[in-house]
Amino acid sequence: MVRTETPAEPDLRTLQAQLRGAGLRSTGPRVTVLRAMQRRAAPVTHGELAAELMPEGLDRATVYRNLTDLAEAGLLTRTDLGDHVWRFELKGEADAAHGKDHMHFVCRDCGTVSCLPGDSVPMTPLAVGRVEEVLLKGLCNDCD
Repeated sequence: MVRTETPAEPDLRTLQAQLRGAGLRSTGPRVTVLRAMQRRAAPVTHGELAAELMPEGLDRATVYRNLTDLAEAGLLTRTDLGDHVWRFELKGEADAAHGKDHMHFVCRDCGTVSCLPGDSVPMTPLAVGRVEEVLLKGLCNDCD
């Protein structure tokens, strides 16, 4: 089952507290980027988010700089899902509904990336080490 619901819109004070708690100044662009990330139900590329936020007055460089700052501060994760494109998403602690440990599904036809619930595929400790990321590829429901 693919997670498709959109998380609730956080209020300004909550966003500011998250930024300050991560050691960042609460600036207008950071709040805007963090709010947009909390509305996302799946990882997003810099280009996708920049296109979404251009009407709000943010350019591509500002969006990228803030995504990087939020990732370095530990509020976002930055992942390459095998296509050499960085995707950003909230860390589990920043979004309780998103879950800390979850897998991604990438449609090999249309490229859509979806988050899967943490219990979709059982993760058991391995004798050779600890699994940190699992990526599933296949056809999404629209392409199948």
